[in-house]
Amino acid sequence: MIEETLAEATDKMDKAVEVAKEDFSTIRTGRATPALFSKVLVDYYGSPTQLQQLASFATPDARTLLITPYDVSALRAIERALSDSEVGANPSNDGKVIRVIMPELTQDRRKEYVKIVKTKGEDAKISVRNIRRKAKDALDRLVKDGEIGEDDGARAEKDLDAQTKAHTDAIDDLLKRKEAELLEV
Repeated sequence: MIEETLAEATDKMDKAVEVAKEDFSTIRTGRATPALFSKVLVDYYGSPTQLQQLASFATPDARTLLITPYDVSALRAIERALSDSEVGANPSNDGKVIRVIMPELTQDRRKEYVKIVKTKGEDAKISVRNIRRKAKDALDRLVKDGEIGEDDGARAEKDLDAQTKAHTDAIDDLLKRKEAELLEV
């Protein structure tokens, strides 16, 4: 019972760290990468569809991204979705490909991105703490019901706290690296 509860909590915490890593990759630095557009949804024949499913990407240089739609009729919808996205890109198309040239980041914009990253990092840490709380409640219920002893419950809680600290530290580490990457000129 204890092992199952701890394993489930650890698995969920691992997923929370992965989500944080993916969220951080969608925030742009000076380089153009397809990951910047991973959260962009395109209205494709009435249903929201991820951009990665509708087009291929190429990066001819550090600030330019070429997006080639698989279906040319989706070109306008993709261009509209890119313009409306929070990436801050100005797409232009030539009828076959969409060219996105990422503007240079100003210092103010970099600081804005750092704030966004910190918010996403804090959200991830809150998620990890919520997982810990649910697992602790499950352990307390096991102790209360008499399925496990109080010593085993206390030991399991220490293990849970260690896992929580490890995962929040991992998120902090990701946050520091992304912040340094964003502020690098």
